[in-house]
Amino acid sequence: MSQSQQNIILIGMMGTGKSTVGKWLAHHLEYDLVDLDAALEEHEGSSIASIFTNQGEAYFRNAETAILQQVLSGTGQVIATGGGAVLNQENCELMKRGGWVVALTAEAEDIASRVQGDGLRPLLAGNSEERIRTILEERKNAYLFADYTVNTSLFSAEQVSEMILTHYRV
Repeated sequence: MSQSQQNIILIGMMGTGKSTVGKWLAHHLEYDLVDLDAALEEHEGSSIASIFTNQGEAYFRNAETAILQQVLSGTGQVIATGGGAVLNQENCELMKRGGWVVALTAEAEDIASRVQGDGLRPLLAGNSEERIRTILEERKNAYLFADYTVNTSLFSAEQVSEMILTHYRV
């Protein structure tokens, strides 16, 4: 697949900027933006939080893989994945075959600040900053398969997007 048609797949913890950076990239590349969680919600007819509550995380992760397979059949897309999409090795392999994978990282404090008050994050029940640190530790190696990694704590969304485009067009 030529790089000009290749999907850009954004991975990373919730609150690292996947949606914000994804919008910027899609606009500048004239690609379609696909929010994997939104596609899953549309397919399931239910919110992510409701799916987690009513069907459980295992059901959600299986549905997430099915939607990812479907989305990756297309090209010319910026795909913003859910933060936990990388927990399934099959998803990681699908992403590597389906596009150019970019990991967005951020410091726990920045993530906590960005998602503060967002009741739609089912994994953040309780002490959110402590929970974020735990999730970051649990997933510290989960994003290593990415083709490119950028720490969004250090740059604006526009700067992150420009850095991604510079490496994408090489």
